[in-house]
Amino acid sequence: MKINGVPIDDTFCEYFSARIGRLLITSVNRKWALESATEAKGLGRSATIPPCESSLEREMTPKETPDGRPGFVIQVIDRKMEKLRHWLIVRIRKGIIPYPKTSVFDMLPKELVKEHVKIDGTMIQAFGDGHEEKIEAFGRQLFRIPKMDGYFHVERRFGITKGVAGGFFLILAESDEAALVAAEQALEGVATIPFVVGKFAASGTKVGGRKYQDAVATTNDAYCPELMHLEGSKLPKGVKCVYEVIVTGLQLEAVRQAMKAGIEYATKVNGVVEITSTNYGGTLGKGKINLHSLFDGD
Repeated sequence: MKINGVPIDDTFCEYFSARIGRLLITSVNRKWALESATEAKGLGRSATIPPCESSLEREMTPKETPDGRPGFVIQVIDRKMEKLRHWLIVRIRKGIIPYPKTSVFDMLPKELVKEHVKIDGTMIQAFGDGHEEKIEAFGRQLFRIPKMDGYFHVERRFGITKGVAGGFFLILAESDEAALVAAEQALEGVATIPFVVGKFAASGTKVGGRKYQDAVATTNDAYCPELMHLEGSKLPKGVKCVYEVIVTGLQLEAVRQAMKAGIEYATKVNGVVEITSTNYGGTLGKGKINLHSLFDGD
């Protein structure tokens, strides 16, 4: 199979279920909303070590937000509910409360909610030191907590769903420049699908390690251009750079659509040699997404 003239390997990635919260951060202007969202999702690119994974999903205009102010949506993701609860609270406390004029709202579609993270009794409520109030505003149940620049509004509970993580593919390219442009374009494609987040990684990790067997994840040597001279390399000749595009979303079908769009956008870039994926005998996840199946019916 070829898409835009680029071969698509007949292989699959392994996906797994993960708990996902969807937070909207607003502020008095775009600058501070984005600053806070960026801080709140900090160190969230990889799921291999704490804190939990977190990614910026989309920007929202004042017409779309509950309080009529600019905002950004982030997703907070972890396989385990207790870890997600802990890090969601920490990310709000350290990444949102300190920023000017911020508020944070639950943006998970109600029909997808399976569990909740409650703010009552957490370090967020305690920040008010007894001056916090439970109010109804913007059509929501909130805490109103005083700060030195006004009140901080935070939803009293956040919905959590069981979403899908681990949808990914590799972009093999003949130059660093082509790989980077293709990865950037892939994210543009992913962003056309609602309720997903996309990112690309240079680390290209594999599950576990050969020498360091207690490692959670290590360099994906079979797809590392710097190690093409070693036995076991799976890269065709001429490949100089590889990027891994990873998609997480609230539902499996959204992840599939986003992967398809990402591949379509990436393969329009000159210098892309092949699109493939990797799998690990079910140790990463029990679900499978075959790359060819993304284009069934096309």
